[in-house]
Amino acid sequence: MTTPMKMAGLFAGIGGIERGFHDALGSRVETVLLCESWDAAQTVLSARFPGVPIHPDVRELRSLPADLDVLAAGFPCTDLSQAGRTAGIGGSQSGLVEHVFEALRVTAASKGRTPWLLIENVPNMLVLDGGRAMAYLVEELERLGFRWAYRVVDSRFTGVPQRRRRVILVASATEDPRAVLFGQDAGVPDLAGLDETIFGFYWTEGRGGLGWAQDAVPTLKGGSTIGIPSPPAVWDRTAEPSRRFIVPSVDDAEALQAFPRGWTAVDGLPGRSLGHRWKLVGNAVTTRVAGWVARQLVAPPGQHVAGRPFESGGSWPAAAYGERGRVWRMEVSEFPERRPYTHLRDVIDLASARPLSDRAINGFRRRLEQGNLGRHPGFRDEVATFAAAGRLDLAGVG
Repeated sequence: MTTPMKMAGLFAGIGGIERGFHDALGSRVETVLLCESWDAAQTVLSARFPGVPIHPDVRELRSLPADLDVLAAGFPCTDLSQAGRTAGIGGSQSGLVEHVFEALRVTAASKGRTPWLLIENVPNMLVLDGGRAMAYLVEELERLGFRWAYRVVDSRFTGVPQRRRRVILVASATEDPRAVLFGQDAGVPDLAGLDETIFGFYWTEGRGGLGWAQDAVPTLKGGSTIGIPSPPAVWDRTAEPSRRFIVPSVDDAEALQAFPRGWTAVDGLPGRSLGHRWKLVGNAVTTRVAGWVARQLVAPPGQHVAGRPFESGGSWPAAAYGERGRVWRMEVSEFPERRPYTHLRDVIDLASARPLSDRAINGFRRRLEQGNLGRHPGFRDEVATFAAAGRLDLAGVG
């Protein structure tokens, strides 16, 4: 590539997609436009992407740069996530994706070309409301004359110890997206080699939806159903009793998203800086996942798996390809490749991580007793023992 690939990011957040592209391609990519409405995220973007224009409102973005190669849009999952409002694709936040398609239409009409489109969102959009969100995206893509493909991937395939499943969708009016998404497959991983003494879970849950991961944390989130910043907790079975249950720091969370530590620790961050940092990191895209997409765009593998015809209507499969009203189910795993794995102990600063507070562990224990979750051998017993000991004297809930 003689000139840098030019990319723009809508709903850019803290620049996870763009950072991933730059990590993977270096000087072969240039970010020329970012669009983000939240002032806290704008502050991070200004610090980390100096000189790149930041548009504040996707609703007022009329067109895209003429020579754009990639448009990234990790549009809000608020109305699509199981942990969110589940209002669907017509919700006030997730529905903003319509402005992505409008900008592409205007750009195609005025400048005669359209870039690659990269979309990232939660897998729940494949099933919510009978798959209506995915059906809407497909309809809009095909109105633009795009061929499209998507695949659910787990961030652990990049080697980060975070069990984060996301839909990655790529589309193009001129290229074949199958070569990008389906040219690699490492198969379903086993647990061999994972640490059997450390687990991540969500202490804000318990009656239902208990996030759980061995030698990893469950999906980092921007918030929780009880309305507070939502760091996960870690159960370390080898630690001294008072430190069996700890909470990673926000710097740890940045590393779990494959950002440099301190990425969101920028001057001028408005509001409650720690709470904002957790929300910013929880809403971000794992940079290494974006980096994998970048490498596939630049040098896609020559072969890809064949698909089977799929009659759309209702829930969508975990991977698919389509064009001109036809859809094929693609039989691939959530692990396109398997990068060397970094164990959770090697990411989290266990020595400085704070213990889960009395209030947090007691609330979690009560919720756990009301449901049928948390059945891993020894987990419930240790939660009860820790709660009964009342050994901590920490303020707050986490």
